[in-house]
Amino acid sequence: MEDALGSSGSRRAIIIIASLVAVGIVTWGLFEAFAQAANTPQTTFIPESIQAARVRDVYMLIFILAGIVFFAIMAVTLIFSLLYRERPGQAARQFHGNSRLEVVWTLIPVVIVVIMAVPTFSALSDSAQDPPADALQVVAIGHQWWFEFQYPELGITTANELHVPVDRAVYVSLESTDVIHSFWVPQLSGKVDMVPGHKNYLWFTPTQARPEAYLAQCAEFCGVSHANMRFRVFVQPAADFDAWAGNAKAPRIAPATDIAQAGEQQFTASGCVGCHTVQGNPTAVGKVGPDLTHFGGRTTMAAGIMDNTPENVRRWLANPQAVKPGALMPNLNLSQDALDKLVPYLEGLK
Repeated sequence: MEDALGSSGSRRAIIIIASLVAVGIVTWGLFEAFAQAANTPQTTFIPESIQAARVRDVYMLIFILAGIVFFAIMAVTLIFSLLYRERPGQAARQFHGNSRLEVVWTLIPVVIVVIMAVPTFSALSDSAQDPPADALQVVAIGHQWWFEFQYPELGITTANELHVPVDRAVYVSLESTDVIHSFWVPQLSGKVDMVPGHKNYLWFTPTQARPEAYLAQCAEFCGVSHANMRFRVFVQPAADFDAWAGNAKAPRIAPATDIAQAGEQQFTASGCVGCHTVQGNPTAVGKVGPDLTHFGGRTTMAAGIMDNTPENVRRWLANPQAVKPGALMPNLNLSQDALDKLVPYLEGLK
């Protein structure tokens, strides 16, 4: 009898240990797979602002709790399935009517929710606080399908590339001219919607300057070219930001070559001035499309979907809808001669 009991106890211990090891390996494998998948340019797990770090901390707490719950449920399910299943000579074991057990498994989710709720509400409270008095003021306006950025205090208007100084709070007023868009820079700030007729706000303090841009995009479905509505955020040392701002406030550099001068004339003749502003060009005062005053100095074009190169500028001008489905910029059916003039003109706007 004692040998039988000892054998049964050893078998039970082996089943429990083997189950825990198997579920542990699966849980760790899923964690590693998730960690690898999260290591992307738009990850929220490598925050580079104070506010994004708070959001990441909440994510990590929930992620860890979810891992613990997954491990516990899968381990218990496997162990009970092996130990208490129905088989010859043994009926399946049931736990109906065990009040103590029911109280325990009711309290456990309550405790988990409380643990998640406290830091979540704390992070929400922090994000709702007013920014510092010296925060950089930015107005972000969503259009189908591009972003306009205005710096009211600096007198700067640009598009699709936001420049901000490191270690200084940035206060962003969010607006939309048409449908609901959403402002999201995963490594710098949480997602906040841009609603027509209503202003939302967010602020963040970037902590890491770098040459590479932080990738961002609209995160609210806004039409056929929603996936192509992107922008970039450049976090710069204060001196570099001041240099950028000084250049951005200046009017466009007047065309210096014959081909660029011909391009400026073509820009007017083709009707581009009806939609675009080029400060310093008295005929280019349109407000429908992006401000092109310093277009040549931007790294991307078409709301971040292409590098700003002469080849891509030519492709875009030749047929915007072929490059970006649903683009509201009309196809002007420009001739090769017109394209030969417009490309160097636009690339010279720095």
